Amino acid sequence: MRHAGKRPPEVNAELLVQDAARLLPDASRRRFLRQVASLGALAALTGCDITDAPSAEKALRKISEFNDWVQARLFNPNRLATTYPDSAVTRPFPFNAYYPEAEAPDVDEERYRLILDGRIANKQPWTLPQLAELPQETQITRLVCVEGWSAIGKWTGVPLRSFLERVGADLTAKYVHFVCAEGYSSSIDMPTALHPQTQMTLAFDGQTLPTRFGFPMRIRIPTKLGFKNPKHVIGMTVLNNYTGGYWEDQGYNWFSGL
Repeated sequence: MRHAGKRPPEVNAELLVQDAARLLPDASRRRFLRQVASLGALAALTGCDITDAPSAEKALRKISEFNDWVQARLFNPNRLATTYPDSAVTRPFPFNAYYPEAEAPDVDEERYRLILDGRIANKQPWTLPQLAELPQETQITRLVCVEGWSAIGKWTGVPLRSFLERVGADLTAKYVHFVCAEGYSSSIDMPTALHPQTQMTLAFDGQTLPTRFGFPMRIRIPTKLGFKNPKHVIGMTVLNNYTGGYWEDQGYNWFSGL
C-alpha cells in the first residue's frame, strides 16, 4: 500500500491544489485553500486515489463538476450583465478561436440553413433572411475570455428565448446544444438560454456579422465565458441529456458563468 505521505509520481502537490482551487467559485476558494493543503486531503474530498497524472486529472474533474453544480444553483436568471455606451466598444475587436483567423469557415449565405432538432415542435430549418426578419435587439456587453483578456462589443440579433418560444421548444428541457460549421460544439443550461441577454447574434457594430466573429450567426451569452459563445452556428438541439462540447470535453468547466 502506498504510504499516505508519499508524493505520487508526475504530480506536483502544490500546483494540483492550486489548480483545484481555481476551479471553485470565488466564495469557496479561500476556505478550500485553508482546509486542503495536501494530496491526501484532496483525495479524501474527491474520493479519488491520486497516484499518478491520470488520477490527478480525475480529481480535478471532480472539483470542476462540483463547481458547475454550485454555479448552476447560484445563477440568477434575472441578473443582467453590465451594458456600456457605444464609446466603450473595443475597436478593433480582437479575433480569438482555436484555429487561425485565415481558417475561419466561409459559410455560403444562400445555402445556409439553421437545423433544429430535439424537443422542438417546429423543426423547419431557418434561412438567414428568415432569421433577419425576426425582431432584434442590440446590446453592448463585455466578452470575457478564459485566457484572461476581455473586450466590449456591440452585438445585434434575436433573443434566443423568443426564438425558442417561436419554434415551440420545450422550455422545461435541461439543455440547448449548438453545432458549428467548423466542427465546434457547445451546450448550455436552459435557464441561461432563456436569459434576456442571451442572443442569436447576426450583426456586430452595426454591420453584418463578420466571418472572423462567427458569420452567419453566433450565440452571444454575456453571462458566460467567451468559449461558451459558439460561432458559425448551423445546428441547435433542445434536449434533456448532457452533451458537453469541444472545450468542455477537454476539461473546461461546463457552466463557466461570470
